[in-house]
Order: sequence, then structure tokens, then C-alpha cells
Amino acid sequence: MSDTSSFAQSSFGDASGPTSHSFVSQRLRLNYLDWGNPGAPTLILQHGGQDHARSWDWVARALRRDWHVICPDLRGHGDSAWSPDGAYMMPYMVYDLAQLIQQSGRERVSIIAHSLGGAVALRYAGLYPEKVTALVAIEGLGPSPKMYAERRKTPVSKRWRDWIEKRRALSARQHKRYVNIDEALQRMQAANSHLSEDQARHLTIHGVSRNEDGTYSWKFDNYLRSPQPSDLSEEELHGVWAQITCPTLLCVGQDSWASDPVKDGRAAHFQNASVVSFENAGHWLHHDQLQRFLTEITRFLPDPASLKG
Repeated sequence: MSDTSSFAQSSFGDASGPTSHSFVSQRLRLNYLDWGNPGAPTLILQHGGQDHARSWDWVARALRRDWHVICPDLRGHGDSAWSPDGAYMMPYMVYDLAQLIQQSGRERVSIIAHSLGGAVALRYAGLYPEKVTALVAIEGLGPSPKMYAERRKTPVSKRWRDWIEKRRALSARQHKRYVNIDEALQRMQAANSHLSEDQARHLTIHGVSRNEDGTYSWKFDNYLRSPQPSDLSEEELHGVWAQITCPTLLCVGQDSWASDPVKDGRAAHFQNASVVSFENAGHWLHHDQLQRFLTEITRFLPDPASLKG
């Protein structure tokens, strides 16, 4: 699977951090981090949009002793390749996750996923319910019913034309360049005021790459700013969620823009879902309330010992 090793060959590695590997999906070389402990059940941690796999470091370190933790970079993010034609449509990302899991050789996996990564994981779990043991989705349900209603007010033809114009504009957009890490750090802190100084610096250091002129830019592809003009309909998406058979934990931050799935009715479309709301937390609640998040997922996830064999 990897150009340097496979899941089966992965060792526990340096206790200070993960090892980096790659796999190929749809001709793209995609990166993933392996936190070792290959004899344990596999737990995939999938980041969200405009983020990267090192965003999970705190969670991965807390779980690596009991789980074989794998953190992939989505296409166009982190250290994964950018799509030559800017293809970041949802079906492609679901395929990438399916490819990662298929090549892992594991019969079943557990998944914790955030935002865009959560949307990908929820679709995968509905398509392949037999492959997922447990699923934690952090604000990964996508548009609320209210947002869907607003979207339907705009004709499909206009949505597609707007998408074409936005893509055309992005083709001329240059990546923002920061003089130094501290300047990029300020942007990170402005995006999430809940982050501590250490958290923001860690996310920034691993989220930028250095340009030839010595400046820094975020690693993600600008074409990610232009999501596809259409996806599954609201009814179709509810049907996919209804096919998920594993225990599912839906997490929401009370200070986030995301809608509460209990209040808006979306939680009712799952066979076996519970919802946890986090106070004093925004969209990145696993950063904002790390200790409570670890407590909740440790309580929710199955006993790793019961999954061996």
C-alpha cells in the first residue's frame, strides 16, 4: 500500500509522533499518518476541509496505546497530492476513503471524522455498513434543513453558472503568502479564538509549506474553496444515513454555525445515533474541549480488546 511499508508492516514507531506513508487512489498519491500499534483494531481519524492530518495529534496520542490510529490527508490537503483538474467532489473523496480502508486489509474499522471528513465518513458508513464498527461525526452532517430550503430557492441553472464563475475566478487566484510563521499563526488564531497558543502554533506549523521565496502558504488547494454545485438531494442523503448500522455519535459545538441535529430533526434519520452538545466550543470542538471530547469518545467507542481476533 505504501511506498515505504504497509499497514501490516507498520511498527509502533517513535513515541513522539507518527510515521508518514502513502497510497494511490484515482491516480493521486495520498498521504496518511500511522501512529503504530498495528496489532490493535484500526481507528481512522479524518480531518475536515482546509485542515490536515496533524490536526488529530492530541487525540491520536491519547488513543494510540489501544488503537491502530490512521490519519489520512484528504486529496488536496496536507501532504496529499492536489487533483490536476481540481476534482474535489464528494464521490471522489468517498472513493478515496474506500480505497484506504480496502488496502488496509482490515475487515472492519472505527472512524472519527470532522466536518467535510465527517460528511465523507457518513456516506461511506451508509454504503458499506458492514465495514464500520463505530462512527463519531463532528459536525459532519452538512447543510441544515434550513440551508437546504434556502438553496432550493435558487434555480439549479444559476447554481451551476455561479459555480463556473467561481471556478474561473479561482484559476487566477494566487495562494496567500505569509512572511513568516507568526503571520500565518495570527490568521489561524483569528479563524478560531477558542484555540490555545500552543494548539494554534502546532496547527499552523503543520498546515503550511514554504515557498521558493521564503514565504509560507497553506497546504490546501484553492480549488477546495469551490464545492460542487450539487450533491445528493436531502432525501437521498437521509436514505444513506438510514443504512448506517453501527453506533453513531453526532457531536456539535454550541458556539458553532452548525445546526443541532436533534433540534432540526436530522438525528431521527439514523438507526442508532446519539447526540452530544459541547459548551464553549465552536466547529473545531475536538480542539476547543479536548478533554471532554476524549472522555465522550472513550466512553462511546467499543472496547478495543473485544474487536481483536
